[in-house]
Amino acid sequence: MTPAIEQASKAGIDFEIHAYEHDAHAESYGEEAAAKLGLAPEQVFKTLVLQLDGQGLAVGIVPVTGKLNLKRLAKAAGAKKAAMADARDVERATGYVLGGVSPLGQKKRLRTVIDASAEAFSTVYVSAGRRGLEIELAPADLARLTGATFAPIAQE
Repeated sequence: MTPAIEQASKAGIDFEIHAYEHDAHAESYGEEAAAKLGLAPEQVFKTLVLQLDGQGLAVGIVPVTGKLNLKRLAKAAGAKKAAMADARDVERATGYVLGGVSPLGQKKRLRTVIDASAEAFSTVYVSAGRRGLEIELAPADLARLTGATFAPIAQE
């Protein structure tokens, strides 16, 4: 059990865990998850950790098919600028290794913004805290458990 699954269990929400055989040579962990689980890639979201100008770290959750718009994320998080965080800072703050960073069960609760496209789905998939493991849950539950807001942060 990962901290992400533990948080979802304790919250009493509806969720499902989906495991697949992770390929260490996969170029995109999120796209690999979508393909191996037979999911629409737009419904599978990646968790990206960013450094906000002078405000610490934040999390952006976007579809694996898209890219994060740093300016939009910064604005949604109330900052002027955002940049991808250093890998060591990500692992220290979240407790997860890159490629398996879940928005749930992080060591330190970070400001979180979910791309607004998630609201179009009854459920979305995010990392469950380990490569090869996804958690499926309602976008509203994801937002509630992470304290997130929804905003259009994906690149068009």
